[in-house]
Amino acid sequence: MSTWRWALVGAAVVLVAGGCGGDGDRKGGGARPAAGGAVTIKPGELLFRDARPGPGNGMVASSSRDAPDGARQVGRLDCVRVYAAGGTGVCLTVKRGATSVTELVVLDRGFRETRRIPLSGLPSRARVSPSGRMVSWTIFISGESYTGQGMSTRTGILDTRTGAELSSLESFTLIRDGARDRSTDLNYWGVTFARDDDRFYATAKSRGTTYLVEGRMSTRTLKELRTNVECPSLSPDGTRLAFKKATGDKQRPWRLHVLDLKSMRETPLAEPQSIDDQAAWLDDGTVMYGRVDGVTTDVWAVPADGTGRPRKLISDAFSPAAP
Repeated sequence: MSTWRWALVGAAVVLVAGGCGGDGDRKGGGARPAAGGAVTIKPGELLFRDARPGPGNGMVASSSRDAPDGARQVGRLDCVRVYAAGGTGVCLTVKRGATSVTELVVLDRGFRETRRIPLSGLPSRARVSPSGRMVSWTIFISGESYTGQGMSTRTGILDTRTGAELSSLESFTLIRDGARDRSTDLNYWGVTFARDDDRFYATAKSRGTTYLVEGRMSTRTLKELRTNVECPSLSPDGTRLAFKKATGDKQRPWRLHVLDLKSMRETPLAEPQSIDDQAAWLDDGTVMYGRVDGVTTDVWAVPADGTGRPRKLISDAFSPAAP
């Protein structure tokens, strides 16, 4: 999860950027929004959160895959996290007031709202299954960030076809070492869905150790696969997971890797900076992610096989998705 730190100042929620970027003043850069442009979910475009200074800051935006850092369309929906797949979009937004409320907004292909769910916590992660049917979210429910001693998260899943809402993965049965794990301190975050809308991967944490788990909606079960895998992201072909791995280095605490699910072999990616984000896939051969650059965050991309070098994909942007 990201290292967002939150503070309440009067009636406003203020985000202080940790490893993933956040609200606040931003440096300039990138193209200005196209006049009157409207955001939709369609192939050939990238979706992201606009991180430039000005009225569009924090709003959902899109640009062409062919020219990702070119002209961008900027919408009117303020999202801390945004994602889209299969014609379904999801936005984690904060409704500011005397008491600020996080809301999950589900969107159709034309970016029209179809459902809104109030959540008791602060936004962290959001994902949509490749078909567009399943939506997941993670929120902080206590503490300032997941690096603190008081960290606690809650991850839910919505079936947009049936309307069934799972408020917390903690209701699932976790199997570790062949037995049910009944730990009372379990936290889950960072869901990523397979194409069958049943299987998914996520991060679990208990007693200071993080685990990659594989879940099944149909059986309400989770199975531990290995340790030290956080914020997994399944490749379009379903064979690999991009993830962040703890390094033990305080200066560079995270390193992006790709895990081959058949061989369980890990490959470190050629991104030298510490990336604290749930990466997304631009295509089967490329991983993209938010990278802090001074007072802003840009979207970068790097080959998924460990070769090459990172390249800036979109200036002043965050939370990318390739619908």
